[in-house]
Amino acid sequence: MDEEGDNLLLEDNYYQLLNVSKTATPEEINSAYRRFSRMFHPDKHSTDPSKQKWAEQIFNKVKEAYEVLSDSHKRAIYDTLGKRGLEVEGWEVIFRTRTPREIREEYERLKREREERRLQQSANPRGTITLSINATDMFMKYYDEEETTIIPNIEVSGMTIQQSIDAPVTLRNTMTLSGNISTQNGIGTGSVNVCNRNLSSEKGWTEVECGIGNGPLLGFKIFRTLSRLMFLNCGTVLQFTPRGISPSLISTMALQLDAHSVGYLTYRAGGQGGSSMTTIYVRDSEKYHTNTALQIGNPHSFISFNVMRKLPQHDMKLRLALKFGTFGAIAEYGAEKKVSQNSSVSAAVMLGVPSGVMLKLKWTCSSQTIVVPIHLCEEVMPSPVFYATVVPLVSWLVLKKLVLDPINRERQERDRQRSMEANYERLQEMQRQARATVELMRETYSRIRSDEEKKKGLVILRAMYGKLPADASNHEISVEQVGDGSTPESPTVFAEVIDVTIPVQCLVKDSRLELLEASKSELPGFYDPCVGDDKHLTIQYMFHNSLHLCTVPDSHAVVLPRNNHRVKNRS
Repeated sequence: MDEEGDNLLLEDNYYQLLNVSKTATPEEINSAYRRFSRMFHPDKHSTDPSKQKWAEQIFNKVKEAYEVLSDSHKRAIYDTLGKRGLEVEGWEVIFRTRTPREIREEYERLKREREERRLQQSANPRGTITLSINATDMFMKYYDEEETTIIPNIEVSGMTIQQSIDAPVTLRNTMTLSGNISTQNGIGTGSVNVCNRNLSSEKGWTEVECGIGNGPLLGFKIFRTLSRLMFLNCGTVLQFTPRGISPSLISTMALQLDAHSVGYLTYRAGGQGGSSMTTIYVRDSEKYHTNTALQIGNPHSFISFNVMRKLPQHDMKLRLALKFGTFGAIAEYGAEKKVSQNSSVSAAVMLGVPSGVMLKLKWTCSSQTIVVPIHLCEEVMPSPVFYATVVPLVSWLVLKKLVLDPINRERQERDRQRSMEANYERLQEMQRQARATVELMRETYSRIRSDEEKKKGLVILRAMYGKLPADASNHEISVEQVGDGSTPESPTVFAEVIDVTIPVQCLVKDSRLELLEASKSELPGFYDPCVGDDKHLTIQYMFHNSLHLCTVPDSHAVVLPRNNHRVKNRS
């Protein structure tokens, strides 16, 4: 089975099975094992052969989890590779006599080697298409009294196509073939470059480049790590033209100032860009990315400031930039939205003097990028600024509502169906095992609940797990909505909500319930009733003669009783 198919299959989670964290100590693991082994030991259910059979099966799972997590070597392999890592016969390459740290280091080494082999087999193509559009006639015609054209003239003023392909030759050498074709106002140019990058050591690399376009080109670059916090990057290019050799030099030194800040100092000399000295300060934090630059040189000097606000919960970034210099001034604002795992779209409005108003649209998919800068007006006026801001926003909302959201829902449903099909037999077995586990827990449930009622402790009245309604925290779910385990589900339809009152009560210890920050589907007596969907756990309980209701997402931790969760007190 391929890797994507393997990822669809459900796998036992030993930590969840024992309800311990991944950082649990050996004492915590032993305590959890003793608790569950007493609950599911086959001898305890010897009076009923059917219960004893299920008890033996569940007890063996608990024992298996304990044997892995209590063995430091097996636990290291399980933490790194999962359950399949313990079953692979070829894992003898990691000797059982090694320490857990050595096991993890060996795995990381093998992982790097696999990645290097994968890189050798891939071309890693990258490309950018830039389509420049001149739409100034849309707005400037209203200010021209002699204008008689009804339909504005919109033209493609330029186009640039850039493409490159990486070809790893050895583990230390990578060849890159790149080319670009550009046309601007009817004049076209092009070039083809070939370079080889050699990892000379762990502290640096060297690169030799040659190309042809506006004459032959020969270049050389070197990168060197000077210390743990500093590196140096230097490059020189010789451009052979009919007028002679045109040399250029660029050198950058970087220093890491703190955990989130880096400073750069760059010197450029020669070439068509003139000579300049630039200093840049970059700060990258969890919420913001800022960039401040100062350049002094010929032909332009400027100062710029960029700030980007990260909104990971919305897969979005907001950007604001200001730039002042001898060429004029530019203000820019925009947003970038992640559409899928490998693609994103962005729009930015640039207001400049004397450049005017420009709207820049960008679409990125994997390593391919399409950029469309649209020049709207040669002057900064309200109407082009308004349309450049509102039209992309409205277009995105319409596109998202009518196209992207339906596609995402269809893909999620398709992935859910694939997962259900891949795990159908597994889900059936998990259902049967969960019901059997609940039956085995009834005696323990009665004892724990009786003890908690006597001391007015934590008594679970109702607990439900699965795809709960959006207002589950405000309304109780009827028995008809819940799969209570008393009757089997249909062969193709699983109940989306299951009653887990008995398992949750059995996890209460000394009037306290603690569930880990992970999916609850692997807990004893639980199973996943709706694979691929968002799940919640709702618990209605009594504590000190007060009635409470708590609803949490599946992956969130649960600690009861607790005063700072969402509760509802009833008389």
